[in-house]
Amino acid sequence: MRTCKTCTLTEKFPSARFNAEGRCNYCLAHEAEDRRDDNASEYRIKFEKLISIHAGKGQYDVLAAFSGGKDSTYTLDLFRNHFRLKVLALTFDHGFVSPYAVGNIRTVTEALGVDHIMFRPDFHLVRDIFRASAARHFYAKKAIERSSTICLSCMNLARLIMIKTAQEKKIPFIGFGWSPGQAPVQSSVMKNSPYIINAMQRSLARLIDGSSAREIPACMNGPGQNSGSMPINVHPLAFMEYDERKIYDRIAGLGWQKPADTDANSTNCLMNAFANRVHIEQYGFHPYDFEISGLIRAGVMTRAEGLERLTRPENEEIIRHVKKRLGLTS
Repeated sequence: MRTCKTCTLTEKFPSARFNAEGRCNYCLAHEAEDRRDDNASEYRIKFEKLISIHAGKGQYDVLAAFSGGKDSTYTLDLFRNHFRLKVLALTFDHGFVSPYAVGNIRTVTEALGVDHIMFRPDFHLVRDIFRASAARHFYAKKAIERSSTICLSCMNLARLIMIKTAQEKKIPFIGFGWSPGQAPVQSSVMKNSPYIINAMQRSLARLIDGSSAREIPACMNGPGQNSGSMPINVHPLAFMEYDERKIYDRIAGLGWQKPADTDANSTNCLMNAFANRVHIEQYGFHPYDFEISGLIRAGVMTRAEGLERLTRPENEEIIRHVKKRLGLTS
């Protein structure tokens, strides 16, 4: 299978095109339009201006999505110690959070001195969503280029929970720990809208069968899509320095320890390896290929490091555990 000579995108990646030298269209476009430093500065300044307008008016300034993983831990630290914001951390417990991550969540929130909520919806609802995501070709081609179908559903549910909580508590910002390879800097400071909320609700509702429909208002509906101001999404790793070695060093100082039960591309989720396998079987390419290729182009990792992450064998015992918990084994 043909693979880009510069990054890790393969010919199975839906929108990848290769030139005669074997380089993909994404790498060629990156060389022609690389303005990340200018863009990063622009969006960092934009966020700082919004802080001066919105921060300090309520109990909390930012609701930080905190999975306990590497990037969300570092992001939490940035909000608390770099931007000096009043932070409420929220963990979406989908039933597959690594026990190591649970320990890291407790240790880091105590070290940083931030309040924390662990939100866990009815597992039967979450299980139905994940099972349907694994079984159906549901999402648009552009969406599945960036994430597995299971992770897409998980992120939609988590984002709705975050929006609902931010609205209820009148928190102006919602913070995410997305890496520069996951989301572009152009989306790093973006206000939510009723349209975005409706799209996520419709997407999840189509995955839920009738027996779970009664659960939808409890965790998928906010206090009113037009009530009050919409919170602003921020993922600062897109416009701050992103160096994995420095990140690991920093969060180790907070007591964070790398989990021993997750796959090569997650530091918090037991289900990720299973989600990756389902995606590869359905679509023929790794769901982390886009993110890792982006990190390679940004100089965050080498191509050899990226290929190793994409080809490292999964933990079969963890995959069996996940399938059993989802009811996908006899």
